Amino acid sequence: MPRLPRLLRWLLLGAALACLAGALAFGIVVYAVSARLPDVQSLRSIELQEPMYVYARDGRLIGLFGEMRRYPVEIGKVPPRVKQAFLAAEDANFYQHHGIDVKGVLRAVWLLAKTGGQERVAGGSTITQQVAKQFFLSSEYSFRRKFAEMLLAMKMERELDKDEIFELYLNKSFFGNRAYGVAAAAEYYYGKPLDQLTLDEAATLAGIPKFPSSGNPISNPERARLRRDNYILPRMAELGFVSRAEADAARRAPMHAAPHERQIEVYAPYVAEMVRQQMVERFGGDVLNKGYHVITTIDPTLQAAADRAVIDGLRVYDHRHGWRKPEQTVQVPSGADAATIGRLLRGTPTQGGLLPAVVTGNAGGSLHVVLANGNELDLAGKAIFWTGKPASALAQPGDVVRVRRLPDDKPDAPAQWEIEQLPRAQVALVSLDADNGALRALVGGYSFAGNKFNRATQARRQPGSSFKPFLYAAAFERGFNPASIVLDAPVVFKDRRGHEWRPQNDSGNFAGPMRIREALVQSRNLVSVRLLDSIGVDYARRYISHFGFDEASLPPNLSMSLGTASLTPLSVARGYTAFANGGFLVTPWVIDSVRDRDGREVFKEHPPTACPACAASALPGQTATVAASGKVDGFDLGPAGTAPPAAPAKPADAGKAANAIPAADAKPADPDLLVAPRAIDPRVAWQLASMMRDVVKRGTATAARVLNREDIGGKTGSTNDHRDAWFSGFGGPYVTTVWVGRDDFRSLGYREYGGKAALPIWISYMQTALKDQPERLPDPPEGMIKVSVSASGRLLPGDGGGIVEWVKAEDLQRMEEEALTQPETDEQPTEESFDIF
Repeated sequence: MPRLPRLLRWLLLGAALACLAGALAFGIVVYAVSARLPDVQSLRSIELQEPMYVYARDGRLIGLFGEMRRYPVEIGKVPPRVKQAFLAAEDANFYQHHGIDVKGVLRAVWLLAKTGGQERVAGGSTITQQVAKQFFLSSEYSFRRKFAEMLLAMKMERELDKDEIFELYLNKSFFGNRAYGVAAAAEYYYGKPLDQLTLDEAATLAGIPKFPSSGNPISNPERARLRRDNYILPRMAELGFVSRAEADAARRAPMHAAPHERQIEVYAPYVAEMVRQQMVERFGGDVLNKGYHVITTIDPTLQAAADRAVIDGLRVYDHRHGWRKPEQTVQVPSGADAATIGRLLRGTPTQGGLLPAVVTGNAGGSLHVVLANGNELDLAGKAIFWTGKPASALAQPGDVVRVRRLPDDKPDAPAQWEIEQLPRAQVALVSLDADNGALRALVGGYSFAGNKFNRATQARRQPGSSFKPFLYAAAFERGFNPASIVLDAPVVFKDRRGHEWRPQNDSGNFAGPMRIREALVQSRNLVSVRLLDSIGVDYARRYISHFGFDEASLPPNLSMSLGTASLTPLSVARGYTAFANGGFLVTPWVIDSVRDRDGREVFKEHPPTACPACAASALPGQTATVAASGKVDGFDLGPAGTAPPAAPAKPADAGKAANAIPAADAKPADPDLLVAPRAIDPRVAWQLASMMRDVVKRGTATAARVLNREDIGGKTGSTNDHRDAWFSGFGGPYVTTVWVGRDDFRSLGYREYGGKAALPIWISYMQTALKDQPERLPDPPEGMIKVSVSASGRLLPGDGGGIVEWVKAEDLQRMEEEALTQPETDEQPTEESFDIF
């Protein structure tokens, strides 16, 4: 018998040693794993991925960018009922345990051992463990990962309080459909903030993180309902969070989740994309996930007016050219109902407010169509009148057409529809603040959904005659003025190879000697050609680059006078600001300020601003040096060159002339104001603005007189075969450029001039933009003299009652000499021939 106690002692000793060795090994493992655990203090300063928000200048939302929807919320702002739903669903003892639910862990370990680690098992993970896995660990199913998860959870419980951990869980969890965090889930599935969720909605959301993709209430509403009704709501009642009656009432609520995208309040997709690109350039590729809030310069009222103007303008243009065949045809299944037919349009987006529709019949003078939502319409009478065709000739069953809902005159009246088609032409509209270059409205095409190419900033097209004001400004710097006489007569240029170039006026006729003011008003091409030939192409290119154009983009030949340079609408609008702001070069900009997720301002734009009243950086009659500028804030405007300053010979007594503007004392610049560089002489800018106002009063843009303002001016532009139609102009504080053309460079159609295709869009936009804006008619700058000239441009003595012009003081002497030496003549000149090399 003594051998048994001895054996027992050895067994007990062995067991003790084994336990000691196990404990030592366990301690070593714990130490080894713990040493590699991350610092949980980093969770206090963790930056969860948030989308980037883009706003108009008044704070309304323009765009939302990012890989995920997430709106982090503080735990104190989460309603108790929402927190209780998640506790019931995931971890009822969260506020009692120290990071681990022992029973749950043992159950999970046992199931994991039974399956050999080959299958996923449920249970065992507390909310703290889930946060540890979400932030620091992989989704691997193994003892090692589970052990690290438990150690990390206990470490988190020691260093973070419960509310901090719960807040991280609610904001980090994935809820399907790119929604991360409970606030984003509430908005996406129910279109509500957290404090407006009902009990059934809160319980439904609490059940999503377990199966975010396959069990959310949109992808699988039945599975989501079973988890809500059979587990979460009964569990909430069992835990005393709600009464049995409340739980039963919530269980009876139908599943009603539906996609709710964040509401875009200002439709400006081309602007939003521009901002996205600029933010990536400025802050790096991950900027879309850092929760930046970007305030832009866009005016919501003007942007809406621009959208209406381009859509209405292209519709009017398109109706002028008649009905075309439908854009596509689909195969309609035999016996298909309206809902099935509507699904055939799933990949066809709405563009410019035009909805796609499938034709299902065209008998009886009516076109029967089905919309993408399954609604059926009958189009007849006024709905198809503009096409000039009967319903049977418009489309056949299976054809896809477009329809537009007409504006409702009476709120209670039934909806009226009209057949439409996508216009072949495209459009760009740019509107800038003339004083600082702030972008107030931009439309880069008829439909962003149809084509994301931004024609306002990326399309390089020939501006035609809308380029002439830049050339005239160069000529005025070389001694010409609005009263100067230039021949509008046939001319031929020959090169060394014997090739001839005979530029023509669009009208085909010639007016003979004419004042430059009238040449611009009537848009005479031959005057522009002669002016450029007179001042020299090289000089003109250098000078015109002061308006912000890349000199290399300007043709090195006389064709430049006809607007053959390839320029973007934005760059043309930028150039026109110099005429409207007194001769300063401003840089277009769209991002006003940027704030981070905590509301701290990380960027604020301080744009160079035109300031005619500030101390000038150049004397009157001289052009200030312009700093080079390339791609600024995403706008590829090209470098601004530096032209040699003119050295005018100002008469000694010019300042004493009776009609001279006295030289006022220069006001000091505001110390907080960054003054824009001077592009051109302010007197030249004033002269061109005056001439372009005459273009509206009695020239190619008389349709703009409907605006009933004295301060509007601009210039039309058209190119060969009517491939491009332009109007650039100013009024009040704005400069606006409109371009209409086709992406394939084909003709817009017969006589589709700038005044016909582009000007109506400009007028429609400016009617809104100029509302309540005071007229802006600046006085002539200092160093100008009022003179009287005859219709032939001859200087009249004193106040001779002729045509009033304002000229630069140094030009007066030249005009006096010409009046003495050049006799008047009414003879029409014959064609002249010049050699060009």
